[in-house]
Amino acid sequence: MIFSGSRRFVFFAVPKTGTHAIREAMRPHLSESDWEQQLRFGKQLSPLPEIAAVNHGHVSYQQLCSVLGVKVISEFFRFAFVRHPFDRFVSVCAFLARTDPSYEQDPTDWMKRALLRPQFCKRVLVAPQHTLLCDETSNMALDFIGRYESLQADFDTVCDRLALPKATLPHRNRSEHDEYQNLLDDELKAALWQRYQQDFSAFNYAP
Repeated sequence: MIFSGSRRFVFFAVPKTGTHAIREAMRPHLSESDWEQQLRFGKQLSPLPEIAAVNHGHVSYQQLCSVLGVKVISEFFRFAFVRHPFDRFVSVCAFLARTDPSYEQDPTDWMKRALLRPQFCKRVLVAPQHTLLCDETSNMALDFIGRYESLQADFDTVCDRLALPKATLPHRNRSEHDEYQNLLDDELKAALWQRYQQDFSAFNYAP
């Protein structure tokens, strides 16, 4: 998450959607009073104790509103990026299993077994994307939602909205993996469809 009082925006960082590239591009435009929360590259925590206690960078809209209030947040330009649910899940798993030889041997089996572990399913990295971006009535609460699939073009749109100079996004924290179409069998696709059905609908992705 990035909270910029000087630029009047909030960036909600959905895991594995190019968030670290966005962060890097936005940092030069932040003032000393702005803040960021992320723990992947170094450790940056919010000055708000309740947000710092979340202890990761993927703070949800509802979590922020519970501290600052809907009225305050509504005065900011709120944006995020999303990704095809199947592709994002594969990217998350490749990242989490990057030192696990069993993933290299059979990534499809690794992902199936992961979905059977309650602790894995509770991780924010695999949380449905809409849960980070919706209000308490399940309505989308952001002003702009870009796509990972058109990351640069949609980031340019954000820059235009914020009157910032456009910048070429770097590649950061990228997971190396095969195309999801080559890794997901029908059984795994069905399980992921059940888990992420609302994401497909909310962000207009096709399975």
